Amino acid sequence: MSDAAAADVSTVHPVSPHAPGAVLREPGPDALAITSLGRYVRWLAEERGLEFVDHEALWRWSVDDLEGFWASVWDHFAVRAHTPYERVLASREMPGARWFPGATLNYAEHMLGLEEDRDRTAVIARSQTRGSSELTFGELRDQVARAREGLRRLGVGAGDRVVAYLPNIPEALVAFLATASLGAVWASCAPEFGARSVVDRFAQIEPTVLLTVAGYTYGDKDIDKRDEVAAIRAGLPSVEHVVAVPYGPHAVGDGARAWGELVGGTGPLVFEPVPFDHPLYVLFSCGTTGLPKVIVHGHGGILLEHLKLHALNLDTRPGDRALWFTTTAWAMWNITVSALLHRAAIVLLDGNPLWPDLDAQWRLAAETGATLMGTSPGFLMACRKDGVRPAGWPQLRQIGITGAPLPAEGFDWVYERFGPDVLLNPISGGTDVCSAFVGGGPWLPVYRGELAAPCLGADVTAFNAAGREAVGELGELVVRAPMPSMPVRFWNDPGDARYRSSYFETFPGVWRHGDWVEFTGRGSCVISGRSDATLNRGGVRLGTAEFYAVVEELPEIADSLVVHLEDAGGGPGRLLLFVALRDGTALDDALGGRIRDALRSQLSPRHVPDAVHVVPAIPRTLTGKKLETPIKQILRGRAAAEVVSPDAVSDFAAVAAFAALVPSRDATREG
Repeated sequence: MSDAAAADVSTVHPVSPHAPGAVLREPGPDALAITSLGRYVRWLAEERGLEFVDHEALWRWSVDDLEGFWASVWDHFAVRAHTPYERVLASREMPGARWFPGATLNYAEHMLGLEEDRDRTAVIARSQTRGSSELTFGELRDQVARAREGLRRLGVGAGDRVVAYLPNIPEALVAFLATASLGAVWASCAPEFGARSVVDRFAQIEPTVLLTVAGYTYGDKDIDKRDEVAAIRAGLPSVEHVVAVPYGPHAVGDGARAWGELVGGTGPLVFEPVPFDHPLYVLFSCGTTGLPKVIVHGHGGILLEHLKLHALNLDTRPGDRALWFTTTAWAMWNITVSALLHRAAIVLLDGNPLWPDLDAQWRLAAETGATLMGTSPGFLMACRKDGVRPAGWPQLRQIGITGAPLPAEGFDWVYERFGPDVLLNPISGGTDVCSAFVGGGPWLPVYRGELAAPCLGADVTAFNAAGREAVGELGELVVRAPMPSMPVRFWNDPGDARYRSSYFETFPGVWRHGDWVEFTGRGSCVISGRSDATLNRGGVRLGTAEFYAVVEELPEIADSLVVHLEDAGGGPGRLLLFVALRDGTALDDALGGRIRDALRSQLSPRHVPDAVHVVPAIPRTLTGKKLETPIKQILRGRAAAEVVSPDAVSDFAAVAAFAALVPSRDATREG
């Protein structure tokens, strides 16, 4: 940050006139007149004879009558089945719910539009490695047909696994849809991943085809990945064919087929009918410790869930444009590309999202006329802290947020910059369901610092330790009824043992997600971080997100991480705060005092840290999550290499810095 910006930093953070939970935006008078949700509500009245006075009534029906709700999603969005379903929900048991038995369909068939969509824009691609490109639905259909035929020639059929070490580029989308059209199973990792992390993921599913690039450009840096590609190839003995996608100056190496060869032939665009729960793709947990979980998602569950999420929460409409920065390793890639289900265009961005400056994504969104701009709380708060002033553009209707809780001040910043016509929509879900549990929508208010409501069809609430519903107090986020996109299973998990222990061990028959949440009496909620990282000091429990919202509001703090080392004897334990400082600042007595004062006054006296450590950087997973639990294990004496896979984090040197603090307190300033 420049000296001038640093001098002006206090002016960027005015005191908000709004209290937590204040309504920052009410649904407009046309909330149901012009939105996708409104079309659905009118259809329910006309076709089902169901009328609802507000979103709460609609949600209540959607969870009380699961079969009626999901049948309405199927019919309203005209799901094309090759054979009909026998009933909507044959078993409600969790795990083990059986959705739409008898139905056969194909997700890819719904992604590529109909003949009348041929000239509509489908893909807008921007890259720091090569020039820009665009595809219409007709061009996308043609490329998918060619890639499908190429994969078929390589022997790929239903149930085979195709994996990709690819950036967020059109070829990744084309290969994914071609794989799905065959009934084969897709998995992807971003090329930011190191070889060990990729092999840990892909080797578990024994793929037969690997698509890869040999490098890419990140901002103005050339990244050579040839050594990693060679190690990945060596670590995947099941791979029979390697397909090299041309991207940047480097070549994959001997024995690889060219992408041009794969898509060089012609063939019909047909879609293999598969059962509703046939595997579509696998997603992987972060894998910071041990092998990542391999989460299997099915064609039908993802199709219905994404039809609902995009239309009824994100208000995706034909002709819209959706920009949500993501890599191919994150579930948001799978969610974002599903905007094609509603004939919207997707904006693919590959490279450093902060290059050459924080305003770059805003400029791209304006240039492409994005109607939905999706991003992370960290990005929004960085823009706020650095005084970024993005210019609005007329097409923008919604700013989506996910990945972590957004502090209340982030809500203020959005409405200061974009005004009341834009819907700020924080959503929260997970890789586990590849969708959202809670979020906003056009028929809901925007509450400062809160997520507006449970999503339709998601029976979400909070449970206390006794397994009873908790309102107005922190509890575990749970789902009491099945959702179609809950995992079909985990890969290679005999008896579903790992699947059951991951979600159903604490509250049998109820999905425990692992988030710490508080629901208000009006149905909105605040997620305070992972429940296994809760800060419980003297009976006062707080989520880590609340802690970060206070600390990272200080202009000197670039990033932070807090760990509570509990006392097995029942004492208060030690609360340790780690901070990465902005350039030109130091942890002196004045800053230490302001940190303690802010936490004492805004959280509680019990949550003043016992020590503050300065570290070079806060370690995160490759999808941006802070490594709270692994760092806690390191501080308890475990070796860093035992609890963190180096290839699963963005900067392993940052992890090593924490390991160095275990025997030494030289960098500690006592609280």
